[in-house]
Amino acid sequence: MVIKDMVIKDIFALGQYPERLEWKFFRPGVDIYRLYDEGPTGSSAALLKYAPGATVPKHEHTGYEHIVVLSGTQRDHNGNYGAGTLVVNEPGTQHSIVSESGCIVFIVWEKPVAMRADKTAT
Repeated sequence: MVIKDMVIKDIFALGQYPERLEWKFFRPGVDIYRLYDEGPTGSSAALLKYAPGATVPKHEHTGYEHIVVLSGTQRDHNGNYGAGTLVVNEPGTQHSIVSESGCIVFIVWEKPVAMRADKTAT
């Protein structure tokens, strides 16, 4: 799925007005707004909206993952990331995510991630 000619104005204000987008269920506590998806082996990009306390279980990056925190904070084993933070995870790295206060992030996956059996969030 590719959405052509998309424009989201004032994206850093999205945390104040998340209802501007039609979010879909992604996983418990996390909703998604897909920007594009090039299939099971291709790249994809999305906005993710975490409810307070939401987690994403441990997963491995099969390609680069780029995250920009637009509002709120999220945490992994490397630290806490607030609004305005860019995180780039290399292929072969693993982490889990938790957002105690909730957050909205812009995320680009070069390739799909592989979920792991260990579901502990850090």
